[in-house]
Amino acid sequence: MRMAYLDCFSGISGDMLLAALVDAGADRDQIEGELRKLSFGDFRLEWKTVVKAGVTALKLDVIDETPPPVQPLKQLKVLGQHDHHHRGYKEIVEMIEAAELAPRVTARALAIFEKIAIAEAKIHGVPVETVHFHEVGALDSIVDVVGIALGLEDLKVDQLYSGPVPTGNGYVRCDHGLYPVPAPATMEMLVGIPLRRTTIDKELTTPTGAGVAAALVHEFGPLPSMKVESIGYGAGTRDLPDQPNVLRLLVGQFTP
Repeated sequence: MRMAYLDCFSGISGDMLLAALVDAGADRDQIEGELRKLSFGDFRLEWKTVVKAGVTALKLDVIDETPPPVQPLKQLKVLGQHDHHHRGYKEIVEMIEAAELAPRVTARALAIFEKIAIAEAKIHGVPVETVHFHEVGALDSIVDVVGIALGLEDLKVDQLYSGPVPTGNGYVRCDHGLYPVPAPATMEMLVGIPLRRTTIDKELTTPTGAGVAAALVHEFGPLPSMKVESIGYGAGTRDLPDQPNVLRLLVGQFTP
């Protein structure tokens, strides 16, 4: 059985995992080509090698190149306001299903968004089918989720394992205001998942990262018996004190 292990000692986010998959050998061009099947705007992916506390890792940035809608002058927003497309859960499901991706890619991407939608619905007290995503509904988060499913498929990963998940501490500003870390929906998805204590006052695990952990990880714990064939490092945006802000991904064969 082919497997992958998430060594998420500095947390997990969608862009970190997608970059780690590519760094471990997933075909970047193949992933980008499949992502173009999604009908949700123009984008480009920027990949660069960075060094985080002495560790070389791949950094991914999703650049939204969708032209802003033309608005009448009287409807223009004041300087400093930004317009983000808050896509609904139903819209995202229809978009992914219409892309005609490989069956396991579609199933994994939908499973991640379902976990996020269920958590958001519980926190906000609304039916799942009416959930509208804010940060997770943005173009870059959709690229991350579907890209992760594509990367796992390209590497032929059958099961995903993970170490305990550090969430971080402090506060994070979300669309609704200032929330404690982990944000409520993130915490909801991490129920039943082993968490690791950290003193870092940053958000280490994002909603997308928590969705991946909740939806796709088969088992949490120490590194299982495996023959490692490739290792990928995906970089986070921030620099952390005393440790590299990277996600390490081990890919190989399970050895009983």
